[in-house]
Amino acid sequence: MNIQQAKEQIGHAVDAYLTRDEFGELMIPLERQRPVFLVGPPGIGKTAIMQQIAAEKGIGLVSYSMTHHTRQSALGLPFIARKTYGGREYETSEYTMSEIIASVYDMMERDKVRSGILFLYEINCVSETLAPAMLQFLQYKVFGQHRVPDGWIVVTAGNPPEYNNSVREFDVVTWDRLKRIDVEPDFDTWKNYAVNADVHPSILTYLEVKPQDFYMVESTVAGKTFVTARGWVDLSEMIRLYEQHQFPVDTQLIAQYLQNDRIARDFSVYYDLYIKYKGNYRVEDILAGKTSKTVLTQAKKAPFDERLSLLSLIHEALGTEFSSIADQEQILRRLMAVFKTGKGRIVTASGSSVPEILDSLMADLANERQSGSTSGRLSRSEVRTMRLAERALGEMRDHVAAEKPADGAAAFEIVRADFNARRDAMSKQAEEIGKKLEHAFDFMDAAFAGGNETLIFVTELTANRQSASYLARYGSDAYFRHNKDLLVYERQKELETRVDDLLLQLPDADL
Repeated sequence: MNIQQAKEQIGHAVDAYLTRDEFGELMIPLERQRPVFLVGPPGIGKTAIMQQIAAEKGIGLVSYSMTHHTRQSALGLPFIARKTYGGREYETSEYTMSEIIASVYDMMERDKVRSGILFLYEINCVSETLAPAMLQFLQYKVFGQHRVPDGWIVVTAGNPPEYNNSVREFDVVTWDRLKRIDVEPDFDTWKNYAVNADVHPSILTYLEVKPQDFYMVESTVAGKTFVTARGWVDLSEMIRLYEQHQFPVDTQLIAQYLQNDRIARDFSVYYDLYIKYKGNYRVEDILAGKTSKTVLTQAKKAPFDERLSLLSLIHEALGTEFSSIADQEQILRRLMAVFKTGKGRIVTASGSSVPEILDSLMADLANERQSGSTSGRLSRSEVRTMRLAERALGEMRDHVAAEKPADGAAAFEIVRADFNARRDAMSKQAEEIGKKLEHAFDFMDAAFAGGNETLIFVTELTANRQSASYLARYGSDAYFRHNKDLLVYERQKELETRVDDLLLQLPDADL
């Protein structure tokens, strides 16, 4: 199966294993819960989907590589304890808590999470001395004398033996204690993730043309050469930083991530072309409705792969705008939640004490962010928007302090006005994005005359989480017209039902 199907299977297993009866007891006791064993080639996204599952379900995630653990570190160290039996005192051996089990309890105490996933990867590479203890753990969820707490699901992962010389072949006894899921690389599935993970558009368009270069492992006389999904994602992040610092993105950099000479060279050539198209087509003019005749003629005559690159450039420019709107919406949601719980404290306080209350609310938000980040309940993007919400709260605090309101009610009016100004600015920006989107469709109508390029453009807008959210909330006549014309309208009703009926849409947000 592909990685998305594996994610769904693991998600279902988590929900099933966490199901409790009317007395609060697990429907499937911990010792009868078969750990999931995710088997797949390296760099396919096994760890990434565990992070996604934990974030989506709001549960904790503790991850451990089993390759470095010895029997002592996994089971704990022995010590002498004194116990009395039948009136006589004896010395007995006990064990300290396993480092792995202790980390679960640490998270429960620190981040106040009740349920979570204990993710053990490279489990089929454990040392020979640890192997018998692992069999006991898979059955009873016990390391040494200490058990995984109820509400924590065990998921394991490993590579097939052809990818890792350290792999130990499991026997039937071990396999009979696992839920095995085999995963294979699949570009179309990865692309859905990559679009929403903001993978660099040059990578996406290159792989659209050459999907066979997405994932490969080859044995040559010089050794193994390989390209993995992880390699493309890591390269994407480095390309964005190199572009930010204006460093050259060349074959020397690319080959550090794509460890196959031919693919590294091919992508390097394509990236140079991509940058050339970026300069030639002046996407900012297209989105402003100021396309020159020269650019229009060039687009009409361009081969299909060049047109794909142009579409990618337009998506990239619009994606920045969609991302900004999504951030602002998330910030306002966070602020609304903060003020709904903190409004009473503010309006009943003296005006001079409100900045201190806002400091306290900001600290609460920071603690929630830190807890969610360390436990895995929050994604990187959610952590970022919470930081931005904290910054906005700080700006509101400074505004209140500068105005010196007479009482708490007056201070809250300052906060309300600040909030509504942010909402109004977001609405104005959304209108500007709508105009840019209209201009993009006008350009494609003129350049491609309703060809496959427009279908691809509409499909990508629909598949991207942020653009889909924008379209569901603010709409776009050109998008809906082309969507209907091209018979790719199937997601619209789903989008409309998923969008919250937020107070942000009202003319005056009632905090």
